[in-house]
Order: sequence, then C-alpha cells, then structure tokens
Amino acid sequence: METLVTKARSYLDARRGERVTLEELARAVGASPFHLQRRFKQAFGVSPRGYQDAVRFQDVKSSLRNGSRVADAVFDAGYGSVSRFYEKSDLGMKARDYRARGKGQTIRFCSFPSPVGTLLIAATDKGLCSVKIGDRAEALERDLKEEFSGAELVFKDLSTLKRQILSFLSGDSSLSRVPLDIRGTVFQRRVWDALRRIPRGETRTYGELARAVGAPAAVRAVGSACGANPVALAVPCHRAVRTDGGLGGYAWGLARKKLLLELEKPDKE
Repeated sequence: METLVTKARSYLDARRGERVTLEELARAVGASPFHLQRRFKQAFGVSPRGYQDAVRFQDVKSSLRNGSRVADAVFDAGYGSVSRFYEKSDLGMKARDYRARGKGQTIRFCSFPSPVGTLLIAATDKGLCSVKIGDRAEALERDLKEEFSGAELVFKDLSTLKRQILSFLSGDSSLSRVPLDIRGTVFQRRVWDALRRIPRGETRTYGELARAVGAPAAVRAVGSACGANPVALAVPCHRAVRTDGGLGGYAWGLARKKLLLELEKPDKE
C-alpha cells in the first residue's frame, strides 16, 4: 500500500511537464498542504515543487544527451522559456555544451601518482570539473573522454591544482577554497557543500548530513549524492560514514576510503 508521500510522488510523476500546485497535490492525496509539504521534504529532501523542478531538470538533460534541440528539450520539459530554464537550473555549463558533452569547451587535464593511487584532475577556465582515482591513468582518461566526448581535451600539467591536491593528501592544506565547475541538482549541491564544511580528521554520518541539509529523512538520497560527486577529494565524500561506524560506499573503492580517513587522522597531520 502506498504511503502518503509515495502516493504524492506517483501523482507528480504521472504529470511530468505540468506545474502541480501544493494545494492540488494535497487534495489529490487527501492531506493538508502543510502536513504534506513537511512529510514530503522529510522523505525526499526537497519540497514537492523542488521535486518537480529536479524532474524537469533531469528531463532536459536526458533530451539534450539524446540530441534534442535546446528549445525543444526545455519546452517539452515544461519550462516557459529557455531563460527560465537557465534561471532555475544548476546545470553548471550551458545546456548546449552539456547536450554536446562539452562541445566547444576546453578542458585541461593531467594524471599523476598519489598516496591513494593514480589521480586524474581536469579543469575548465572556471575551476576543477573532475577528479578521478584509479589504478591506471589510461583507464581514467578513457572515462574522462567518454564523459566529455564533445570537448577539446588538452593535456596540461595543471601544476597549481596538482600541488594543492598532493599537499592536501599530505595534511598540509585544504581544498575548500579550490574553485569548482561542476553540475548537479539543488539537493546534490547542498550535500556537496555540507561535505566541504566537514573539518579534516572528522567524519559525519549520512544521517547527520541529511539533517545538515534540512532533510532528516533523506539519508538514502544523501548517499546517492555522495556517489554522484564528480570531484573526489575536493568534495570529501570519503568523510561520510554509516551510523554504525561502517564506511558505507565509495565510488573509488572502500580500501581507498579507509586509507584517506587514515591519512586524515590527527596524528597524521
């Protein structure tokens, strides 16, 4: 049997591209607007309106990836104008660039060894856009080329960023002030900002992060936002752990997550 919030979400999903008011949604599920708003935000981390915005945003991204014209993708998703889409979204790079996987963008990258494995870093003129960790530079570069297949990828030493990251791993600096050029939903960005505020040598549980972003019931969504983090280390998702003390997940492997936390212990500083 559907709960109140899952019934509300189903109602919104059935009306993708429409603007459903809170009052209409409350009538449809038989609840007061105030009660529904509070329960929905606790469950999903965003209000019903925020959920609709996120769905429309994802619909635009999907259409752009499939080659749709920008105007068609924006209007099909329910935005009243292209300018309204840019005003409401957190896409980062422009929609045309995203549709073309960075076409027209120049992204500089380099890879180098580190205490946690091979690192690949990439940056636009605006800031760091990708940090990947792995075993082989070739594999990481293939992933970058697939992610930004339309961009001009230029190998460059990126010595300043490289030095900052290696200094961070040795305990001599923070990456909290490094400029980023990343895209994500409003909720993901709130989680990433909360992660960047965790002091070195400390961790937060997924539940604590959910409370920090004002969505105490959205623990699973916080975990998903951590997994979607495009800039390892700069957004320190390795500092998110389970309530029972377990490490939880990590896109680059639990052994690396454990090593990073070991490197950040106070006696390592």
